[in-house]
Amino acid sequence: MDLATRRRRAALFLFFLIPGLSISSWVTRTPDIRDQLDVSTAQMGIILFGLSVGSMIGVLSSGTLVARFGTRPVMGNATILIILSMVVIGGGTMLSSAPVTTAGLFLFGAGMGGGEVAINIDGAEVEQITGRTVLPTLHGFFSLGTVVGAALGILCTAVSFPVKWHLAAMAAVTAAMFAYAFRAIPSAVGKARADESQPDTTTASAHAKVWKDQRLLLIGGIILAMALAEGSANDWLPLLMVDGHGVDPALGSAVYTGFATTMTIGRFVGGFLIDRVGRSPVVRASAVCATLGIAVVVFADSAVLAGIAVLLWGLGASLGFPVTLSAAGDSGPDSAARVSLVAMIGYVAFLVGPPSLGFLGDHYGLRVAMIVVLAFTAMAIIIAPAVGERSAETVS
Repeated sequence: MDLATRRRRAALFLFFLIPGLSISSWVTRTPDIRDQLDVSTAQMGIILFGLSVGSMIGVLSSGTLVARFGTRPVMGNATILIILSMVVIGGGTMLSSAPVTTAGLFLFGAGMGGGEVAINIDGAEVEQITGRTVLPTLHGFFSLGTVVGAALGILCTAVSFPVKWHLAAMAAVTAAMFAYAFRAIPSAVGKARADESQPDTTTASAHAKVWKDQRLLLIGGIILAMALAEGSANDWLPLLMVDGHGVDPALGSAVYTGFATTMTIGRFVGGFLIDRVGRSPVVRASAVCATLGIAVVVFADSAVLAGIAVLLWGLGASLGFPVTLSAAGDSGPDSAARVSLVAMIGYVAFLVGPPSLGFLGDHYGLRVAMIVVLAFTAMAIIIAPAVGERSAETVS
């Protein structure tokens, strides 16, 4: 691997680390944010809807923007939105303003969704250059960011550090990371690929064609289920433990840190397992782990047992996004359109999940609401073979 590729891969690590640090910073403070905004669980679901709408708009536009401008400017602008969102969310909390907080979450979602396709296309090219499974490891840095951010969030919660200063500090740190990483990303990567692979068709027609691919839609079903498993924990796990199992907010944040830790472990070992066992068995085993973990959290009355099950939940949810995106990219021609479509389906979980679980949780409790997530992960067990195989024989 030459020096430029090593620098590029290291920069992509940071591009994944930044949103991980950011999302866990505000997720671990959701009990404090809810209290300072003085809103109910259902109203908190509406506030989180801003994240979902921003995510969907971002992911719907990302593929088209990459095809026109390349990955570099899309990744750059999306990351700037994530950094800015930390300041806005903190400001909304300081002002006790639900609309401002919602706007901040919208910016965060737009940045996450807008950069999703671009960063993964860039990572997929690094996979091709190095001849190794790279995407799970890259996503592992997102999870590593959630672990570090959650640990800081726990500390800030325990000492009652103001949310506004916590998020402002995180914005400053991630801005420095971005300034360093952006220089190592080459220009026109996605643009060149789109021009070469679709010389006679538009991006819209490419998307129309991939919508007819039944295998790709099954892959989309898997990412929908696994994204819901991951997203529901990111949005609701601290509150689920506080309201559903009676733990204090600091311990609820600690449980979320356990979830993020097993997510990180799963993603760092995922590439090794996929290259040796195959993609389909790994995805099926992941769905089984997530299903078992969520089932225990929902049905067990012991907070200790639920906390342990969260680790299984995190391990199971860890490979959903990276493996299905990788499977989509090599499932046929028009790789950018395929990755964009599957990412869009996955973000439906972020669009529908938070408000739906919030309303269900307000009426029946968050533990009962998570039965919806349980049903989807059980479905993923059945359709897991759709991702196909990636074993040692396919990796040079």
